[in-house]
Amino acid sequence: MSGNPQIIRASEVGRYVYCNRAWWYMRQGIEPSNLAEMAAGSRYHHLHGLRVRAARIMAILAVTLLVIGVVLTVIVWLLGGVW
Repeated sequence: MSGNPQIIRASEVGRYVYCNRAWWYMRQGIEPSNLAEMAAGSRYHHLHGLRVRAARIMAILAVTLLVIGVVLTVIVWLLGGVW
């Protein structure tokens, strides 16, 4: 931990609320023993975030295409149909 050990940052408060023992270990400079598992969890969360973003984009695209389809249908109907 660099800087003044008396200063507690907002991220540390979040870590303390989540797990006060992990916060204490971090303040003591003790590294976690499950670094590989933590890295795998970080990768999983990153990939999940990408999938969520892709799903949001697809939902926006679907609604946009639906609106375009409805607008075109109304225009065709107002012009008296195509046949």
